[in-house]
Amino acid sequence: MSDQNKTPDQTAAGVAGTSVQGPGSTTDSRLASGEQPQTLTTRQGHPVTNNQNLRTVGSRGPATLENYHFIEKLSHFDRERIPERVVHARGAGAHGVFEAYGTVGDEPVSKYTRAKLFQEKGKQTPVFVRFSTVGHGGHSPETLRDPRGFAVKFYTEDGNWDLVGNNLKVFFIRDAVKFPDLIHSQKPDPVTNIQNQERIFDFFSGSPEAMHMITLLYSPWGIPANYRQMQGSGVNTYKWVNDRGEGVLVKYHWEPLQGIRNLTQEEAEKIQAKNFNHATQDLYEAIARGDFPQWELMVQIMEDGEHPELDFDPLDDTKIWPREQFPWLPVGRMTLNRNPENYFAEVEQAAFGTGVLVDGLDFSDDKMLQGRTFSYSDTQRYRVGPNYLQLPINAPKKHVATNQRDGQMAYRVDNAPGQNPHVNYEPSTLNGLTEAPRTAPDHTPLVEGRLVRQSIERTNNFGQAGEQYRNFEDWEREELIRNLVGSLADAAPHIQQRMVELFTQCDADYGRRVAEGLAQAAQGMEAQKEEAVQQAEEQSHEAQPY
Repeated sequence: MSDQNKTPDQTAAGVAGTSVQGPGSTTDSRLASGEQPQTLTTRQGHPVTNNQNLRTVGSRGPATLENYHFIEKLSHFDRERIPERVVHARGAGAHGVFEAYGTVGDEPVSKYTRAKLFQEKGKQTPVFVRFSTVGHGGHSPETLRDPRGFAVKFYTEDGNWDLVGNNLKVFFIRDAVKFPDLIHSQKPDPVTNIQNQERIFDFFSGSPEAMHMITLLYSPWGIPANYRQMQGSGVNTYKWVNDRGEGVLVKYHWEPLQGIRNLTQEEAEKIQAKNFNHATQDLYEAIARGDFPQWELMVQIMEDGEHPELDFDPLDDTKIWPREQFPWLPVGRMTLNRNPENYFAEVEQAAFGTGVLVDGLDFSDDKMLQGRTFSYSDTQRYRVGPNYLQLPINAPKKHVATNQRDGQMAYRVDNAPGQNPHVNYEPSTLNGLTEAPRTAPDHTPLVEGRLVRQSIERTNNFGQAGEQYRNFEDWEREELIRNLVGSLADAAPHIQQRMVELFTQCDADYGRRVAEGLAQAAQGMEAQKEEAVQQAEEQSHEAQPY
C-alpha cells in the first residue's frame, strides 16, 4: 500500500510527519543526515548543532538579530507561565528616591557619562524597587536558597531607566541561549512536579562556568537574612557614554548602609517554621515605622576593549572585576521611604527590562545582557500585556508621545497636543510626530569579526570560584560543603563524580571535602535504611484481625 493510500491511523502507526501524513513528533522515524532519535531540534525540525552559544560578531559579541534558534527558544520560554512570572515570581517592593553625588569617586561624573540623573549634586530621581526570589513560585517561602532579584526603576526626566540585577554579583551562565535550560533544571520535574536536586546538578555538571555562582549560592550568601540587608548588583557589564560619544565599561553595585546579613540553612529552616513571609514583612514594617533602608550606588569603570592583560573577559558575567584593580566609586544614594498602596497594582504589575536605558547609558557586547534585553521586555508584553507601559507603576513620569496604537487593554492614545490624530506614522508632512534633535553624538564602537557560535576565549571557569572558596571564613566553608553534600546526596553517582571533579579544579581542598562528605552521606543513608527495616518490625503495633 502506498503512503498516499494509507488511512490516518495507518499513517500514525507507521511513518508520520508531513502535512499529508500527520504532524511530526519525537517518535517520527525520519531523521536528517547525522541526526539521532535524541538529537535536539527547533520546533521547525532544524537540528541544533550549538545550544551553548549565540551567533555573534566574533566570540565576544555583539549578538545579531537573525539568531532564529535563540529568539524562538527565549520567546517560547517567556510564555511558559500564565500569569505568574517564569522567574522572580515572589516579590516585595517599595517607592523611594535616588540622590546623586554629582561625582564618581573624586571626579566629575560628566567625564564618563552625560546621563542627567547623575550630573548635579543633590539631584533627586524617584525610584521604585522590586526585590524577589528567582526560581520559586509566587507563594514560596522567602527562606529558600535562591538568588534574589534587585530591580530598580528610575523615573528620570529623560524617561525610565531600569537597572535589573541580583544580590549576587555573578551568574550561572554567560550565554543567554542557555537560560531556558538553566531555569528548567531549577524548576520542578515536569512529570512529578517535584524540584529535584539531581536535575539541578545534572545541568551544572555540564556547565563549568557555573562554579563561581554555585560556590556563592550554596554558601550563606545564598540565603540573605532579609531584603534590607543584602547587596545588589547589575551583574552584567554596561557602558557609560559622555557628551563626546566616548564610552567606558561599567559595573553597578548597590551596597546596603544597614550592613549585610546572611543565614545558614539551619537558621533559615527555623525561621521558615515560624514565618515564610519574613523578608516582605521586614521591609514593609521598617518603612512603615520610618526606618527607611538606604543603599549607596557604586560603579566600577574600565576602558572599553578586550583587556588581554586580565585572565578573564570583562564582559563575562560569571566573573567579578577585582576591586583592587577597579575600585568601587560612589555615585549616589537610594532611600526607600514609601510602601505600595496596593501590592498587585504596584509590585506584581511592575515590569522591568535591561534594555530600558536613558541617554548617556548604553549596552556592552555582553552576550548575556543582549539576550536579557530581548527576553525581559518580551515577557512583560506577554505577561502583563502589550500596553504594560501605560500602567501607572511602569509609565514614565514625563511627556509620552508615540505612534503605537491599540492592543489588549489600551486605555489611552499617546497623542501629543496639537498632533493630527489621523497620523500615526513618521515621517509625515501632515502634522504628525517628529524626531527629537540630536544634542550629543552617538556612541559608535567599532564592531568587526566573523559571525560565529563560540564561547569566549578566556573562560577561566574555576579561578575566581577557587579564590572565593579560599576567602570564605571557616564556618562559611563548612556551611558550603554541608549544603552541597546535602543537595548532591541523592544525585546519580556519575553526576556526583563530575561535580567533585569540577570542585577540585576550583580548589583541591574544596573537591576533597565534598567527596568525603558524599562518601559519609552514602554510608549514613545505607545505615538509615537498614535501621528503618528493623524499626518497622520492632516499633510497630500489634493488631487483631477485623
